[in-house]
Amino acid sequence: MESLIKEAKLLAESGHREIVLVGINLAFYGQEYGLRLVDAVEECCKIDGIDRVRLGSLEPEIISNDDLMRLSRLSKFCPQFHLSLQSGSDSVLKRMNRRYTSDEYFQLVSRIRKIFPNAAFTTDIMVGFPQETEAEFYESLDFAEKVGFAKIHVFQYSPRKGTPAAKMAQHPKFVKEQRADRMKALSAELQRKYLKTLVGKTVPVLFERENCADYHQGYAPDYSLIKISRKKSKKSLRNFIFYVTIEEAHSDYCFGTIAEPYTKV
Repeated sequence: MESLIKEAKLLAESGHREIVLVGINLAFYGQEYGLRLVDAVEECCKIDGIDRVRLGSLEPEIISNDDLMRLSRLSKFCPQFHLSLQSGSDSVLKRMNRRYTSDEYFQLVSRIRKIFPNAAFTTDIMVGFPQETEAEFYESLDFAEKVGFAKIHVFQYSPRKGTPAAKMAQHPKFVKEQRADRMKALSAELQRKYLKTLVGKTVPVLFERENCADYHQGYAPDYSLIKISRKKSKKSLRNFIFYVTIEEAHSDYCFGTIAEPYTKV
């Protein structure tokens, strides 16, 4: 924890206003020290200069209600949850040796939504896992739509030497490509639906590196990309936070106008 706090303070002193906690098996952080991931989030939120703390990919089987309630009391915590799914089919999850079912995953999403009504959910879904049938693939499609993800990162299975799955019968490349295309199409549809729910809302946006002559752009706490016109403000907004009222939703971003300054300039 001391090392984490030291690094976060150095980042704050360097001008970084948002940090993302990442790691292999991130949700299991601190167990060997009698700690939990939320302890790390709380410590980072105490650091002056850090205005946002975000989490990387989380394992769905370890998050408790107490963790969620503690996170909900942190104003700097960003309610974007990347819960790795891999498959919406229980039989595929079992072959993957995953330690949760689709129902347990959905129950977690429901619990989070009760505590964070405006939370965004993103995930990873792998298609073409060995022996995945067309029916199992459709189970994944249906489950993703049921959850209503804000975005899905789609991956095609590729064998890894020495793993049990590598010894199973493999799908031909064209099957994996077709399934990936169908899952990506669903992801795009779900993303459009999610972004439309933001229209009319006013959200704090942390503006990032300027790389477009027409727009300033940055991210809302739910990690939605937000753009505003540069016509009225040619000066860089990089590393400033402003409230933005969302006026339009596009395929992968929202467009709006500045409502009022948020924090220190």
